[in-house]
Amino acid sequence: MAEQRNPEFDNTQKFIELGYNIAYYRKHAGLTQEQLAERVGISRQHMGAIEAPNICRPISLDLLFNIAAVLSIDPARLLTFRE
Repeated sequence: MAEQRNPEFDNTQKFIELGYNIAYYRKHAGLTQEQLAERVGISRQHMGAIEAPNICRPISLDLLFNIAAVLSIDPARLLTFRE
């Protein structure tokens, strides 16, 4: 029997927007996906999936904090979504 998800807790769009924000700040920092991935200790494929449009790839807070540190930004900037 399939488990029903509460739509109130569906964070799919937030993870997609998080990926957009990571891509934006990565490009602003002049880094490639491969360079950022290497610095935070993940594969380029994983980084590509995180940033891919319309793909929901949840990440840990640990990874979010590491990405923000490499990009020299406050982690909250990655979590600021446009309406």
